[in-house]
Amino acid sequence: MPESSVHVYEDYHASAMDRLLASLRHQQFRWLYISNIAFMFAMMGQFTVRAWLAYDLTDRDAFALGLVNFVVGVPMLVASPFGGAITDRIDRRKLILFVQSAVVIDEAIVFTLLVTGHLGFTELMVLTGVLGALFPFMMPARQAIIANVVGRQGLGNAMALQMGGMNVARVVGPFAAGGLIAVTGVESTYGVSLVLYAVGLLAMLRVRPSYPDEQDERRTLLGDISDGLRYVWRHPPVRILLVLGLVPTLLAMPFQTLLLVFAIDVWDQGTVGFGILQAVAGVGGLVGSVYVAWGGESHRRLRRMMATILAFGATLLLFSLSPWFLLALPLIFVADVFVTIFMVLNNTAIQVLIPDFVRGRVMSLLMMSFGLTPLATLPISWLAEEYGAPEVVAFASALMLVLALIFFAASPALRRIDTSTREAEIEFGEMDRRSWRNS
Repeated sequence: MPESSVHVYEDYHASAMDRLLASLRHQQFRWLYISNIAFMFAMMGQFTVRAWLAYDLTDRDAFALGLVNFVVGVPMLVASPFGGAITDRIDRRKLILFVQSAVVIDEAIVFTLLVTGHLGFTELMVLTGVLGALFPFMMPARQAIIANVVGRQGLGNAMALQMGGMNVARVVGPFAAGGLIAVTGVESTYGVSLVLYAVGLLAMLRVRPSYPDEQDERRTLLGDISDGLRYVWRHPPVRILLVLGLVPTLLAMPFQTLLLVFAIDVWDQGTVGFGILQAVAGVGGLVGSVYVAWGGESHRRLRRMMATILAFGATLLLFSLSPWFLLALPLIFVADVFVTIFMVLNNTAIQVLIPDFVRGRVMSLLMMSFGLTPLATLPISWLAEEYGAPEVVAFASALMLVLALIFFAASPALRRIDTSTREAEIEFGEMDRRSWRNS
């Protein structure tokens, strides 16, 4: 077994279109991309279907909608470190295949109960909780395996394409699921999502095994988690990027849960306006991803990261203060462009900086931030109820701007992040190439 199963691609792309689709030119990444996108479409569509089922099975109890998110979000927050530690122990492809097979089985049980008329709210919540417990053991592996497939030099393009696909799924998945429920019924819609999960599973079968680098000393699972946390704490560039990434996640991104309030109560546009806001935000995220993928690799990450997080905060602040719906549309579009660019650059820099043997554990910390987002919506929603959505979003945006500037001024590690990533690309890139030649 070679030390690592990283597959390194060193291509030069003459045109902008070549740069945009660089990673997709390689068969292994194409299969991985198909698997990831099919999984994301199924997951996003299922959020809509499960919410509809919870609402219907409880005779239109709005609290049931919150429970659906709760039973998925909490396990992701708690179990992600364990998923990250396992990701750094075994073949990442095999882990994805095993867990996604369990996801298909879980969803098949729900589908069977649904079509036979035996699905109740209790059964739905239990099986949804099982799903929430499975995701943390697959999501870090799905993130970590990208570097194994494309190598460090291709990470920027691959991560941007991945984020672009996620944004398409975020917009199209729920919209398509809602349309299918209206036209064909909830049973067939659930069946379509189940098929997409199966497509993601079959596509992953075409990806090569991707083993993490061997560690000098193997510890217990809890010991591995502790080592991962210690690694992050002892490496300031990784630590500051993880913390900086939490700033928009906890302060600004929860604003998306308040879009319904803005559409109905602030601008009097009803549910149609809410749908338009969601769609425009999703398209903005897609454009931001395409921008990063099209622009290729850049060693000016710090300048672009700081410019985009500050521009995101300023644009979101203007959005919250907008008195007109038509003015808010371009503002939310631009805001999502900026935040997507920032998140892609931030996550890519983290992937470049870390050695492969700890990649799964660091990715699990990123996955935990997704579990924190729904929890952050609780205080944001409560404050919006007390003081008004525009005032709360404006305050959160202003606070994000201040914190971003404080991090930049107070952290030498952040200010020299361009140098750190270049050094990591040289050091780890040579290791990747040696391992690739020996594989």
